[in-house]
Amino acid sequence: MNTDREFIPLGFGVLTVSDTRNFSSDKSGALLENNIVQAGHKLVKRTIVPDEKADIQRVLKGWINLETVDVILTTGGTGLTGRDVTVEAHSELYEKKINAFEVLFSFVSMKKIGMSAIQSRACAGVAAGTFLFALPGSPSACRDAWDQILRKQFDYRNMPCNFVEILPRLEENQKRKKG
Repeated sequence: MNTDREFIPLGFGVLTVSDTRNFSSDKSGALLENNIVQAGHKLVKRTIVPDEKADIQRVLKGWINLETVDVILTTGGTGLTGRDVTVEAHSELYEKKINAFEVLFSFVSMKKIGMSAIQSRACAGVAAGTFLFALPGSPSACRDAWDQILRKQFDYRNMPCNFVEILPRLEENQKRKKG
């Protein structure tokens, strides 16, 4: 941690994908909201949508287009059942995939749940200058992803590198084409 650097708060959106949860029963969404705010970031948007690809993508696209949203954390719908379509909804929007997130999340999960980690399809990518992460629906998995991976990567003081410092450069190709 480089204490010479000042913390830079980012804007987050939290999207819960579930056919059954509401705000009072959404433990994973609440946990992510709490962790985001405790870390010093801003929660800009939070909502719940059913396990429908079109609904998920509608919200993701809307939030991606907001200048105030830098990161979207989705929870739920990353499993293997027929209703689990979050990964497909995310993947179709990615301009670049963050492959190492899947590997790191699997590693973190294996230490906790063993070979059951094979059933997770957690993924991440970048779309229009916004980071997108699809996390499992369990509060434990969301906590592990935040504590072990995301919290540090969204802290500008984390060295040797972090997502915050590259955020302004995510769309440099588009800027170059315009200018």
